[in-house]
Amino acid sequence: MANYVFFENSSSNPYLIRRIEELNKTASGNVEAKVVCFYRRRDISHSLIQLADKHAKELEEEKENPTETELTDKQKHQLRHRELFLSRQYESLPATHIRGKCSVALLNETESVLSYLDKEDTFFYSLVYDPTQKTLLADKGEIRVGPRFQADVPEMLQEGEADERDQSKLEEKLWDPECPLTNKQIDQFLVVARAVGTFARALDCSSSVRQPSLHMSAAAASRDITLFHAMDTLHRHNYDLSSALSVLVPAGGPVLCRDEMEEWSASEAAMFEEALEKYGKDFNDIRQDFLPWKSLTSIIEYYYMWKTTDRYVQQKRLKAAEAESKLKQVYIPTYNKPNPNQISVTNGKMATVNGAGPGAFHAAAGGGGRACESCYTMQSAQWYSWGPPNMQCRLCVSCWMYWKKYGGLKMPSRAESSRGSLEICLRVVAVSVGDLQPPHPHPLSFHRLLRQAFLLQATRLTKLARHMCRDIIKLRRAARRPFVPINCGAIKAECKKTVSETKHKDLVAENY
Repeated sequence: MANYVFFENSSSNPYLIRRIEELNKTASGNVEAKVVCFYRRRDISHSLIQLADKHAKELEEEKENPTETELTDKQKHQLRHRELFLSRQYESLPATHIRGKCSVALLNETESVLSYLDKEDTFFYSLVYDPTQKTLLADKGEIRVGPRFQADVPEMLQEGEADERDQSKLEEKLWDPECPLTNKQIDQFLVVARAVGTFARALDCSSSVRQPSLHMSAAAASRDITLFHAMDTLHRHNYDLSSALSVLVPAGGPVLCRDEMEEWSASEAAMFEEALEKYGKDFNDIRQDFLPWKSLTSIIEYYYMWKTTDRYVQQKRLKAAEAESKLKQVYIPTYNKPNPNQISVTNGKMATVNGAGPGAFHAAAGGGGRACESCYTMQSAQWYSWGPPNMQCRLCVSCWMYWKKYGGLKMPSRAESSRGSLEICLRVVAVSVGDLQPPHPHPLSFHRLLRQAFLLQATRLTKLARHMCRDIIKLRRAARRPFVPINCGAIKAECKKTVSETKHKDLVAENY
């Protein structure tokens, strides 16, 4: 499978983005999809969003030659809608809720982020979100491409120039392909090493239990660990066969070399296979949850040896047989049912503002002269209600599809900007005077309140500015018409004038 698709779980909320792992047919005949969950920025907490932005900033700073052009505010706004967060969470959803295909890719540092905006229905991710622990982690499947992962090649030494590098930090030579031994002599020495390994396993009690037959002992002695030991012994003794043979069988008995396949018990091997089925090749999670007493190196080495066994081949055949019996594709008809958020249908003709009459035009004019909350268009073949019902916000057809696919608006909405318009206005006035600190947020977080409610904890000077500019602000009237912008410039000028006059009167009173 591994197809990325849109799922619809609500007529008003954006689509869910999921990766299909398998399709299953239920007893009732319906088709369900087992999917991997992806989360948008709007689905996770603000603190984690700040952490993700910090991670992105650090990656940008690590680039030696940043070639990224400066993004406009609109591009930055829309790029946030393309960012997803992978999770290890699985769920089952009805296949009838699929609304189309999309593309999700691991963020490529060598590719321009603008390429994701140029492609339709394309998303990217770089972090993994744990919905249970509420944490963000870097994806371990990151493709390490770019200047940060390239080796620094030093200049070639001139003839007779001394090498001043620390030799202890350089690679160690383990084999000389131009050694004096012939290939036949080397092969004969390896045969002797295998025979010594087989004899050593016959003398070892634990090995006799694990490999009870001579055939199994010989197979174990022929593994790479024995050959590596034999060739290393030859190299350390300057390819002297007689000296190397004496080391293979010292005074205490023959040398026994074991790899991870022999060191692991049957129960540990079974736990590893169970963990691999659950986590895939995520060896850190395998070690943490299943085999904490094993080192990461040991687990990785065992994995690649396990892939050469008959057990791996059997499991691969079994999975292939299971995949053949499962559904590989399912036909999803075009979804053409009417959306409950549609406001009016105009039989293909261009609708008036928000598809309503003069009252709607007056409301739109009062909201800044725009109808669509995203693109501000005044006409559309169809309108959709968006946001809280009491806000009476609307989206055109194009922006509604953008909202459903990308989970945001093409431009910030007037509902978002007007929610804190009064607070921003007074803050600008007070800061320009020079005596007011921006108001502190209320200890109660906004997500615990109703959507249409917010609290403003103002300072004394902010309260004073309300009284000083009462004729201009008209708070009662502004509260009844939340979409009507407040004239910040007039308030600022009035506040400066009143403050300067007050200071002048105080100076005159002090002089007299």
